[in-house]
Formats: sequence, structure tokens, C-alpha cells
Amino acid sequence: MIILTPIYQSLLDNLNYLSVTILMTIESSAIPFPSEVVVPPAGYMAAEGRMSVILVVIFATLGSIMGAVINYVVSVYVGRPIVYKFVDSRLGHLCLLNREKMERAEAYFNRRGAVATLIGRLLPGIRQLISIPAGLSRMNFGLFILYTAIGSSIWNSILCFLGWYLHRLVPYSQLLVKVKEYEHPIVVGICAIVAIALVWMVGKSLYKRKKTTLPPSE
Repeated sequence: MIILTPIYQSLLDNLNYLSVTILMTIESSAIPFPSEVVVPPAGYMAAEGRMSVILVVIFATLGSIMGAVINYVVSVYVGRPIVYKFVDSRLGHLCLLNREKMERAEAYFNRRGAVATLIGRLLPGIRQLISIPAGLSRMNFGLFILYTAIGSSIWNSILCFLGWYLHRLVPYSQLLVKVKEYEHPIVVGICAIVAIALVWMVGKSLYKRKKTTLPPSE
């Protein structure tokens, strides 16, 4: 559970494009803060005409990229031993990090390669951490930014639309409770889509490999 400090609460109580960017930068870094309490309320406000859906997604994605870049750059310069030392520290645990989460994120990145940066942004428990193994492996920075932007924009669009949609169903005071109810089926749906995409990618790769190994027909 995230305890909202006065600074967090002030930013959430006065949501605008700048505060959305700041909060999503925090969310995308190693500091624990759920995007589910930022983007849906902004989407709700967009349904009231106080913000723009497109701009909410753009600034939320910009914040996600900035937070991911922080993780990437720090990982590049401090290296694996110091990253894991931080993860195992009391401060790392206060940031809801642990060795198991970090090893899972790194193993996922190593299995999927660069595309893991895109897919990982859609997966719970991986989303905030996937930029760290990207930095540790010194992934091409341009591709890192591209894949992070695509994955983050998809996730932020889903959350923004959810907030916009719930405007018709619940008062603002009940929004986050309702978002929590929708969160599980949304995550399951995303995981299913990701699984289908991975199966398709693997199948396509195997088909190409088989095709190149077959002897030419006479």
C-alpha cells in the first residue's frame, strides 16, 4: 500500500499536465507510486472538459519516459553490483524492491531482448523495473526510448480511457475504488494479449528458421 505524503497528495489534489508529468516520472522510476491513482483521475477530469484526453496521454507518457531514462542512466553508470546492493538494502525495500523482483525483470529482459522494454511496460511487477536491465545491458538508447514510449502510451491510454469512461458511472470520490475493481480484468486482458503476441512472434521466428533450413525443392 502506498502512503500518500503531503507532496503527493497536493499534486493529486491539483492535477494538471505538469503534475501528471511529475507523478508519472516518479511512478516510472524506482520510487513506488501507482499510475492507477494518477492517469484515471486525469481521464475523469478530461471527461468533464477540464483537461484533454490526448494531452493527458502525451504528458503521462512523457513522465513515464523521463522516469525510465533515470533508471536506465543510473543502471548504466553504477553497474549490476551496486544496483543489487541497493535492491537488497533497507532503502530498496522501502521502495518495494527486492532481489526476486529485480532478477525476474532481468531474466525477462534477457529472454525477450530489446522488445521486452515495450512489452514489459504493460506487465504488473515488471513495468517500473524493466528499464534497469535495459540499462545494465546498455541497450541502444534510441530503441529504448522508442519501445518505452510505445509501451507507456498504450498503458496510459488504457488508464485514461478508464477514467474517462467511469465519469458516467461513479462520482469522483469513488473513482479509485472503481478503478481497483477494473484493474484485475484489465491486467488479465493485457497479459492475454501479450501472451498471444509472444506466441505469434515465436511461431513466426520458428517458421522463418524452418523455411531457411529446408532443402530447395527440385
